[in-house]
Amino acid sequence: MIGLLVIYTNRLEECREFYAGLGLDLVPERHGNGPDHYSATLADGSVLELYPVGRRPETGYLRLGLNGDSPRTLTDPDGRTVVLTTPDRTGPP
Repeated sequence: MIGLLVIYTNRLEECREFYAGLGLDLVPERHGNGPDHYSATLADGSVLELYPVGRRPETGYLRLGLNGDSPRTLTDPDGRTVVLTTPDRTGPP
């Protein structure tokens, strides 16, 4: 299981709007003297964070799969592929 995924971007606000539009509850954070960024805790407890590019380079190509209400493939403001899938909620019989 992935516990943390950090995306570094030159388009912080645009990416925040994009991912928030997919249903992620991105909250502003800042740790000590670090940069302002956004963080969302996903249903399984893993965390996705959006950071501005600074000392670290922009996150390059990434294909990210998220659960959503409507299966489709999208592209975030930085050109990363985001695939939305609908989880199987039927569970065991």
